[in-house]
Amino acid sequence: MNQDQIKRMLLSLEDTQLDFSVIMTGKKSRKVHGLYKPDTREILLHNKNFTDENQLVYTAIHEYAHHLQCEYDGVLEGARHHSVQFWARFHALLGKAEKKGLYSIGVEKSPELAKLTEEIQSRYLAENGRLMKELGRLLVKAHGLCEEAGIRYEDYVDRVLCLPRVAARTAVKVSSLDLDPSLGYEAMRIVSSYPTPEKRAEAERQFVSRLSPDEIKVNLARAVDSEDPVERLLKEKNRIERTIASLQSRLEQVEQSLQSMES
Repeated sequence: MNQDQIKRMLLSLEDTQLDFSVIMTGKKSRKVHGLYKPDTREILLHNKNFTDENQLVYTAIHEYAHHLQCEYDGVLEGARHHSVQFWARFHALLGKAEKKGLYSIGVEKSPELAKLTEEIQSRYLAENGRLMKELGRLLVKAHGLCEEAGIRYEDYVDRVLCLPRVAARTAVKVSSLDLDPSLGYEAMRIVSSYPTPEKRAEAERQFVSRLSPDEIKVNLARAVDSEDPVERLLKEKNRIERTIASLQSRLEQVEQSLQSMES
């Protein structure tokens, strides 16, 4: 593919209102495969780095995602270049390219890698999900036994199991939900973090559809953003009122304490 063909390919994935150029540097770089220059809107591709067109397309899409990021979010500095929003946009573009037959991960090219991938997914990711779900169930049982024996469950988790409390709480939460262990524990943990059954079901559906974690996080955040503005403001009003009531109560306690110290 030449520069013009790459640009047409990128525009076929998602249009942009900001013109940009694609430049093949004719060089090999040990540091990066490509670069986006927001000031000149140039996508630079070190084409001597690539052994096949698939790798070239991947890098071109990566840099185009930066261009779209600048168009929608403004120029970002430093590590913020690779935000959750960036990775979600990039992965979504790769998905579009796959559907159009413009890009392929290519796992099937290596029978050994395809076999290894199946082993990782079935024997390790899915098995880890099952084991962590069972761990959560056992922790619930341990909690009850601690109470019966007059033992502080938190101390048991901290100093007997040597398990971070957050990890223990998450395992318990995952075990209480009807989640598919084949997702793997990390995906189950993300799904369990959503507050409603509807959001958890949608997150699980998107994982099953092979969307990346960053895509799912951004997609569900957009669903929140699309909520009726009046309903959203009413919820915010309720939260603020509860906070004010809590602070007012604490203020009264502090004032009473000060009065008792002064008397």
